[in-house]
Formats: sequence, structure tokens, C-alpha cells
Amino acid sequence: MTDSTATLGIGDLAALTGVRVRTIRFYCDEGILDTQRSAGGHRRFDASAVDRLDLVRRLRGLGLGLPAIAGVVTGERSLADAVAAERAALDVELAALAWRRATLRAVEESAPVERAARLALLAAVQDHRAAHDALVSFWRRLVVAPLPGDLLEMFLEVSVPVPPADPTPQQVVAYAEMVTLASDRALAQRMRARGRVNLERISDESELLIGIAEACELARPSLLAGNRPAAGPALDRFVAAYAGVQGARDTPRFRRELLTTASTDRDPRLRRYWSLVGEVTGEPVTVGTAQAWLVDALECSVDGRRAG
Repeated sequence: MTDSTATLGIGDLAALTGVRVRTIRFYCDEGILDTQRSAGGHRRFDASAVDRLDLVRRLRGLGLGLPAIAGVVTGERSLADAVAAERAALDVELAALAWRRATLRAVEESAPVERAARLALLAAVQDHRAAHDALVSFWRRLVVAPLPGDLLEMFLEVSVPVPPADPTPQQVVAYAEMVTLASDRALAQRMRARGRVNLERISDESELLIGIAEACELARPSLLAGNRPAAGPALDRFVAAYAGVQGARDTPRFRRELLTTASTDRDPRLRRYWSLVGEVTGEPVTVGTAQAWLVDALECSVDGRRAG
């Protein structure tokens, strides 16, 4: 039996807090408020229920759901953790809304004769997270040789940009075109075939990727300066990366053979993909763009001319 003189009835608690009686009953049923019963079977609350209801009301005002609130008031979860989780969820919702707004603007701003095609293109990225996952899946399927986890993640990071949190219509359109290119089976088959050839010829795929990345970094200043593809340290490092993992020397004959096997990197669809990556990320020079520049430089080296 509860001492009614030391506790509050549900009506008194409602009057003190401004919370409706039926809402208090609901909180009790959900385990958010502790309650006792009087000899007559009525709900009775101790004085701490006032502070607890005030906390519940403030948390509800912040948009927290009842499960999160229950965790806080029962001590199973800290207030900081609950608020951080709610903020993270809100960030996800805002990103989805920003993406949707940019998608709508992309349709709205297109020319009337282009709107039907634009709408069909954007259907591939209505869910920006699913679109990102589709690109990751595309590139994962192209990795034939085993790679260390950290190197694979680095490869995926440069190949698949994260959708911008607040994209422009142009970025959404670029992302949609990337997804469309990734769905091109002929391109995927060609790239996988190149991967299988490399698997037979290359002793260490990780070493090759690191060497290519170094060559791309060396080529970066030339691309930023607008220089045409040409022989130089960047191309030498690019060729050396392939020669090293094939146990070969950098000779004119090796360069001719390498140009043949690198033909996939010259595919207009792949070059377009890397250009779109730059549009999404704002990078002036992507790794793929630098690699294409190096392949063009290799062609110039083989032909003994400068790029026109």
C-alpha cells in the first residue's frame, strides 16, 4: 500500500506539469513513468515524476521517439548519445530531401524537349544511397585479383564518390549518368576481360595500383597546367609500374605491348565516367583522368610524336 500523503495522484501530476491525464497513462504503459497503486487501485506517483515528465516533454520537443526517450529516463542510454543519434538520423533525412530537391530542379531546369529523357535518366538515382551502392557493386565486381582490405577501400573511395550532402542539379545529373554507365554490360565485360589478362601477367596487383597512383600524382601538375600528354617522369613511372610487376624492362617493344593492353583505359565510356566523377566531387584532376592522360602520353611515346 502506498502513502497517498507522500505521493501525487494522476490529476495532481497533470496539473503540475501541464501534461494530459491520458498522456500520462500512456507513458506509464510504455514504461517511461514509474507508478504505484494506492489501496483503492489508483495510480500514485512520487515527486520525481514531475522532473521526469518535464524531461520527457523536452525530449519530445526535440523530436526524439519514445524508445529513445525511454532509454534516457531509465538510465539505459545517456542523453548525449540519444541526442547524437537523433541528429544523425536527421542528417540522413536532410540529405535525402536535398537530393530530391536537386533532382526536381534538374528536371525543372532542363529544356522542354529534353525533360522526358532527363526524367528517365534521373530515375536511376531517386535513392542516392542505393545509387552509391550500385556503383560500389560495379567496381567490386571488376576487381579480379585479391587486394588487401585497406587498398580495396582506397580504390573504391576514388572510384565511387559519396553523393554530396547538398548537391546541385548538375551533380545529380552527373551521378545519374555514372550509374547509367556502370550498368553498361559491354563496358563491364571489357573491363573484366582486362582484369583477367592482368591476373595472368601481373605478379602483384597491389604493387601495380600503388605505382599507378604515384604516376598519376606525378602527372597531376601537367594536367592542372593544361599540358598535352607527353613523355616525362610521370609516364616513366607509369610504365615502370607495369614492367616491375611483369618482370620486364621498359623498352620500346614493352611500351607497344602495354599500349595494347591499356586500350580499355582509352574507352570513351570510361573516360566519360572519370569526367563525371570530377563533376560530382569538384576535383580538377581525378585519378582516372590522370591515368587516361598517361595512356595518351604512352601512345605519343610509342608513335614518337606529341599529342595533337
